[in-house]
Amino acid sequence: MKLVLTGLVPVVLLCVANLASSQEMSAPTPEHKWLDKFVGKWESTSAAPVGPDGGPMECTGTATYRMLGSFWVISDMKGEMPGMKFEAVQTIGYDPEAKAYIGTWVDTMMNHLWRYKGHVDKSGNKLLLEAEGPNPMDAGKIAKFRDSYEFDGKDHIIARSEIMSEDGTWVEMMRGDMRRVKEE
Repeated sequence: MKLVLTGLVPVVLLCVANLASSQEMSAPTPEHKWLDKFVGKWESTSAAPVGPDGGPMECTGTATYRMLGSFWVISDMKGEMPGMKFEAVQTIGYDPEAKAYIGTWVDTMMNHLWRYKGHVDKSGNKLLLEAEGPNPMDAGKIAKFRDSYEFDGKDHIIARSEIMSEDGTWVEMMRGDMRRVKEE
């Protein structure tokens, strides 16, 4: 019984805190609602210009996006590349105070927690998220990265991963196509 009560304490505290601050609770913004377009199951194919053998490296996978309340989209991803399977979890939300999309990425390939910050471009169809992390081409160094998700209609996303070069230009590391899986 003690375990049950101990587990309920955080829930009770959260409920009390929410009641006390209910007047301060925010409603979803249009930026939060923009994230709804991710919701669903997607199949992906992607390619990096250079793989371990010197030729292009191709990857396939799936991603299932769901909303956590009205503020966060959560993605569970599974994929395969030559000789390796991986899983990843991504979160994306919007911080009205910072006026920026924010998020995280973790996966089974490394122990780095990626922290995103970004925006939707002027077209309204492309989300650009920047992060810093380990440079795969220069061990021990940190580099700037940018992931983008461009909606080409409601059932196709063009996804890109880029790294910033020393001269400040973005260099594409991977490009993929995500296609919505039609529910039957």
